[in-house]
Amino acid sequence: MTDLTTRLIHHPYQPPEGFDAVMPPVHKASTVIFPNVAALRQRQWRDKTGYTYGLHGTPTTFILEERIATLEGGLQTLLVPSGLAAISLVNMALLRSGDEVLIPDNAYGPNKELARHELARWGITHRLYDPLDLRGLAGLITPATRLIWIEAAGSVTMEFPDVPALLALARERGLTTALDNTWGAGLAFNPFDVLGDGASGVDISVQALTKFPSGGGDILMGSVTTREFSLHHTLKLSHMRMGWGMGANDVELVLRSLPSMALRYDAQDASARALASWWAAQPEVVQLLHPAFASCPGHANWQALCTRAAGLFSVVLDARIEQVKMDAFLNGLKLFKLGYSWAGPVSLVVPYDLVTLRQRPSWSGTVVRFALGLESAADLIADCAQALPLLRA
Repeated sequence: MTDLTTRLIHHPYQPPEGFDAVMPPVHKASTVIFPNVAALRQRQWRDKTGYTYGLHGTPTTFILEERIATLEGGLQTLLVPSGLAAISLVNMALLRSGDEVLIPDNAYGPNKELARHELARWGITHRLYDPLDLRGLAGLITPATRLIWIEAAGSVTMEFPDVPALLALARERGLTTALDNTWGAGLAFNPFDVLGDGASGVDISVQALTKFPSGGGDILMGSVTTREFSLHHTLKLSHMRMGWGMGANDVELVLRSLPSMALRYDAQDASARALASWWAAQPEVVQLLHPAFASCPGHANWQALCTRAAGLFSVVLDARIEQVKMDAFLNGLKLFKLGYSWAGPVSLVVPYDLVTLRQRPSWSGTVVRFALGLESAADLIADCAQALPLLRA
């Protein structure tokens, strides 16, 4: 090789083996190099025994998948570009025209929108169920039902279902269960062993790694975790066909954040309980929605399964409060920022209209969701207190 460009690309130097450090190395690849033709023909990617193409995984993505599987209590995990992509993968891999999926009325909104639009166009029907009405759910199951989604706690309104009872019903009817476990994050309870007997659990657990595993408010990523290999294999083939891959730098950031995840979860839990207690004493609050408080629907179900809770809660405010006052209060907050998502370092607040949020709303009035960051709980309470006169003006 005489040309300098060629020599730089095909440089012979290889660093010595044996280097190790706290954080895993970052492997970036689309093309993966094979040592010979036999290896190219024989190597396969389905069980992590080899590398064939960057889209199917590198050492960096394999490490994160294995750690998320451990976190969730599963055996294998797939990474996808977002939490919604995780939900989409499950639906696309397991449902076909003529099938029906049951979704809790308090599910993450885009899950329901996906069913209303994309799934409907593909001939897949859906129905919404009350997550606290087991008998009502049983009455919705038909021969076309294939999949039941579960959320614990529910999105925004935070109802906590009787997860073991839901799973028992699904097993009795031979249905696959998928849990959106973003709230629990693998820390509040083990989704694959909810009774501690090693046999009672969901079939699939998905997370938005965007939230607690990332913790920085700067990464979009999701995961799909299973325990049963044939189910994982079905999901993995669909994952491959849809071409979902993750950038190594994003994976690196989640790997860096995982060791502090439990500390952040517990810190935000403590702050949320402190602020929720403060809000419960305010006369404008009709109901406090936090699974760890008796006022929240499904509190007993949470208590039977968990001791931890995610650092977010909602309050239902008196319906007589005018929107202009509500908006003035929200705009008057200094530490809380207006923005979606949660589990990052900055506390967030968002108002929701129950009429558009729920098929059969349980309350009237505005629901305001608080997502606690890593600021001092005392400072966050003081922030709400200084803005509260705007709500009362």
